[in-house]
Amino acid sequence: MSGFDHAFDWARRHVDSGALPTAVLGIATAAGVVALEAFGTERGRAASVDDHYPLFSLTKPLVGLAALRLIEQGRLTPDTPLVNAVPEFGAGRDDVVRLRHLVSHSSGIVEPPMDTPGLRSLLLAPGRDFPAGAATRYSTIGFEGIAAMIEHAGGTSWFDAVTAVGRRAGASGFTLDASASPHEVVDAAAQGVDYERFAALASPGAGLLGRAADLLAVGSALLRNDGTVVAPITVEAMLRPLTTGMVKLEPYVASRGQEWGFTWNLRNNAPGLLARDSYGHGGWAGAEFWVTPSLGVCFVLLTNIGGGFRRLGVDGDELHNAVAAGA
Repeated sequence: MSGFDHAFDWARRHVDSGALPTAVLGIATAAGVVALEAFGTERGRAASVDDHYPLFSLTKPLVGLAALRLIEQGRLTPDTPLVNAVPEFGAGRDDVVRLRHLVSHSSGIVEPPMDTPGLRSLLLAPGRDFPAGAATRYSTIGFEGIAAMIEHAGGTSWFDAVTAVGRRAGASGFTLDASASPHEVVDAAAQGVDYERFAALASPGAGLLGRAADLLAVGSALLRNDGTVVAPITVEAMLRPLTTGMVKLEPYVASRGQEWGFTWNLRNNAPGLLARDSYGHGGWAGAEFWVTPSLGVCFVLLTNIGGGFRRLGVDGDELHNAVAAGA
């Protein structure tokens, strides 16, 4: 028996109920993985802790870490304009979209459906949702802009930059190959996403697949804060809220009690949580990755329910609190 039994019971209970088709739950400290377990069977095959799952928006903070590495190298700053990498961007706009706007969902770039072909080209679509920095609305297309900036400043693809970050932490399994996962994204079409078309886009906002161990390796490195992934001063900067005082538009309205840092969701005032310093991200198919420095713990939940489990009435804050209390 471990201190995290209630967290693993949460995952087991929701797989047994059918709310989660399958799941892998892992928990780590700065020293490494302390518990890792897989739940459920899909098409006659038992889920494994070594399975790849689509990460969807858990891709975003990994891309953010790659951009931060370039900031450390003096190749970008949070204030670098997008037009440096995409000169055609912003025709007809009277504002300047900067890296800090892209990473905090405050660029005002109009968001298309995430399975729309040619997302990078849609950065050039006319109009805007709001002036840069005036509000924050969750954006995946903005990460096409971040990827363009990584590629322009670093001279390598965004994916290569992300996998380089992963290697620094000891994570070797990140991939864009959807066939690496044995798991169907259940209800994807019913939730409005053509998963096959989406996966072919290799989106820097949502396209990665990975294993629980990969994300736990990144989380452990961030908890050690020893410069393995990024320097301690960079960790401090990436957790600095960038959206304080902005209008919070759907789906991340002010009542959720969160701000955006440098691609990280900062749930510092979330009403349902025991811990007040958790940062991380969720993914469209229910994946969760969260780090709580005050408790020295991080956790990863991988699953495969299109649209996420909250639409089925499952409360993910229960899992957060079970991990926090166990720590």
